[in-house]
Amino acid sequence: MIYLVLAIVVVVAGLGVVVLNRRRSPELPPTRPQVTIARTPKPVAPSPPAMGSVAAPEVVEPEVAAPEVVEPEVVEPEVAVEPEKPRFRDRMSKSRAALVGVFAGVRGRTGITDETWDELEEALLRADVGVRVTNELLGGLRDRVKSKEITAPDALLEALQAEMISRLSGADRVLHFEPGEPDSPNVWLFVGVNGVGKTTTIGKLGAAQVALGRTVLMAAGDTFRAAAAEQLGMWAERSGSDLVRGAEGGDPSSVIFDGIEAASARKIDLVLADTAGRLHNKSNLMEELRKVRRVAAKGKGRVTETLLVIDATTGQNGLAQAREFGQTTDVTGVVLTKLDGSARGGIVFAIETELGLPVKLVGLGETINDLVAFEPAEFIEALFSE
Repeated sequence: MIYLVLAIVVVVAGLGVVVLNRRRSPELPPTRPQVTIARTPKPVAPSPPAMGSVAAPEVVEPEVAAPEVVEPEVVEPEVAVEPEKPRFRDRMSKSRAALVGVFAGVRGRTGITDETWDELEEALLRADVGVRVTNELLGGLRDRVKSKEITAPDALLEALQAEMISRLSGADRVLHFEPGEPDSPNVWLFVGVNGVGKTTTIGKLGAAQVALGRTVLMAAGDTFRAAAAEQLGMWAERSGSDLVRGAEGGDPSSVIFDGIEAASARKIDLVLADTAGRLHNKSNLMEELRKVRRVAAKGKGRVTETLLVIDATTGQNGLAQAREFGQTTDVTGVVLTKLDGSARGGIVFAIETELGLPVKLVGLGETINDLVAFEPAEFIEALFSE
């Protein structure tokens, strides 16, 4: 009987354990999801783990290629220097057009005839070489043809080209800058009639001088033209130069004098002095320019250049300007602007051979780098190129 009771107790206890376990069994599944969640943070939360495993190919590989792309672009000197310098041949199409047709006609003949001389004379005069220079050029060539030294049309044109280059050789085309005391700046004075481009020339030349490592001050001596000082101020800011200006309508001599004194105090190397445009045939205005020149030479400054700015499109009228300004202000050289837009490039010969004034700079375009040193050989070759 006792055994029977014990058996019943054991059975009941076993059933209780089963029931108890069944009641607890719904709480077991949460432990499994917790294990699953602990193992799956890698795909679900990519930030922490993914930085270590996935980023390695994505970050390292592009960064290795980057220097190969950047390094070729760091070769700046070729982009900054050569392409920016304009070529005479590329910019002188109008002057070349006045000659190239005639030269082609001369080459097309079997010999040198009277028509050859007539056509060459007309072409040179149309290019504004001038009557005197044209007669001298062709006169010498006629003698060589008569002596049988020159017999073929091609040889005649080659001799003409060589003679034209020779006539422009030997001139002093250097922009003179004299080293001296730090408080004694060089002064370059710019003169010319209205509208030839003095202010723009100063701006472009100032940028070129700053690029050479010189310190520059621009003196706005054109006190009569509206907004002239503002225009020069924009060029000064663009080129990194200082500026001195006066009241509108004021005395240009005093503005230039103040500019030189300011440059001396600041130990600036070079003063570029603008002047009011004036007609070369007005005696009172030219006398005022004499005063400007005298005042500029006073004080601590040294006038090492007086540059006459001439518009190439004016042709022979530019010759008259050069003559009058040269007598008034002791011009040392000529800046010929707008040469790229003119068919009268031959004015260079008239200026140099008749007046003895060297063309030092020419304008071949409108950008800041289009004011360049005049190179006779390149200039003549541009006229003869087909």
